[in-house]
Amino acid sequence: MTDERFEQLVSEAIEMIPERFLKKLDNVAIVTALRPSKEQLTKNHVKEGSTLLGLYEGVPLIERGEFYGTGEILPDKITIFKKPIMDESRGDETVLKDIVRDTVWHEIAHYFGYDDTEILIREHEGRNFSR
Repeated sequence: MTDERFEQLVSEAIEMIPERFLKKLDNVAIVTALRPSKEQLTKNHVKEGSTLLGLYEGVPLIERGEFYGTGEILPDKITIFKKPIMDESRGDETVLKDIVRDTVWHEIAHYFGYDDTEILIREHEGRNFSR
């Protein structure tokens, strides 16, 4: 799969997110990368032989104080990793699209302040990330 096609799948996944969430995304970049760096794996305590499908790096919305953003602040970053998602999908395009969609949702939920356990609960309740 080309990088352009993968980026298109990520864009399509973003477009599937309800407007009420998209309009609250502020100063966050959603990018793609081939795979997580060793530093990203180490910092996130990923065990040997495991990997990340996506990663949110930043200050979650619910943790931002009243003075957050009053100066120049670099954007938060959501990275969706192509190689681990491709490996997970085992070449099945439908599975790949589902994994990309779920990974984008998952990382945006982190932006809103949800931890992994809360995200799993919300996913089982129909992907409702509103608090």
